[in-house]
Amino acid sequence: MNICQVVGHVWATKKEESLAGLKLMVVKELDARERTFVAADVVGAGIGERVLVVSGSTARRALGRDNTSADCAIVGIIDSLEVDREKTQQ
Repeated sequence: MNICQVVGHVWATKKEESLAGLKLMVVKELDARERTFVAADVVGAGIGERVLVVSGSTARRALGRDNTSADCAIVGIIDSLEVDREKTQQ
């Protein structure tokens, strides 16, 4: 599971059939790499929110679609985060 921030939307009018109906969001990891990638959203996250992202078979399970071509899913919206006893709010 990774902590990311939602930084954008993806619109794709033509896509693989198993992606139909999925809301696709651009997320950026909040670590030293700051890698940006696309994740399917199952919790209704918005731009600017910090989220929990899973990948691989865990993402497909979260989507309820074992046969989908998505490999990342947003599974939670972070309300607050505590690291080294310092609490941060969004």
